[in-house]
Amino acid sequence: MSYRKDRPKNEVNAGSMADIAFLLLIFFLVTTQIATDKGLPMVLPPKTDVITDTPINERNILKIQINSLDQLLVEEELLEDISQLRAMVYDFVLNFRSPNAKKVVDDISDVEVFNSLPPSMKSHIRANLGKDTSSDGPSKAVVSIKTDRGSTYQKYIEVMDEVFAAYYKIYGERVGLSAEEYRKLNRTDPEQRYLYDKGKRGINKAVSLAEPTKAAEN
Repeated sequence: MSYRKDRPKNEVNAGSMADIAFLLLIFFLVTTQIATDKGLPMVLPPKTDVITDTPINERNILKIQINSLDQLLVEEELLEDISQLRAMVYDFVLNFRSPNAKKVVDDISDVEVFNSLPPSMKSHIRANLGKDTSSDGPSKAVVSIKTDRGSTYQKYIEVMDEVFAAYYKIYGERVGLSAEEYRKLNRTDPEQRYLYDKGKRGINKAVSLAEPTKAAEN
């Protein structure tokens, strides 16, 4: 009997379990990534009480539409390979059919923009552009994107990426950088800020987001 009384009890020490559970909770709170809605950074124009209705020539508008089937149409023609859109926007903006001699954007004219381009860009423009059916110049070129009620957000993002990439390609080539290198310029650094401003001077990202249409209209 005495042997049984002196026998140690089989118990598990759970005194530190609360501390372990607390540490695990902190670990998961710190490392877990909470999904959030993502979107495109867009700079909206300043609010104004003056309403202007300036007519725009059709050739100065590049019409891009995503229909209810997520099909991409450029100037009402089906474009199956979305990667071609970047080059189309690039050529549209730099068409220089009738460059504006007036200082319109950033106190610089289309003529001055053309003269500031590197030789490689000028050669491409002289050899391939200047079409009567395309834009008069960067100051007048507008890229219009229109979606459908049934268009997916993913397709919309893909189209916007290609359009923005075309502008970054233009800006980058002006200062001897690739589109990706230009996009990653640190605007808090004076030297990189200079390249950033020089690349886009006179060529704003003129992207118009049209009101979506109903699926039945396509």
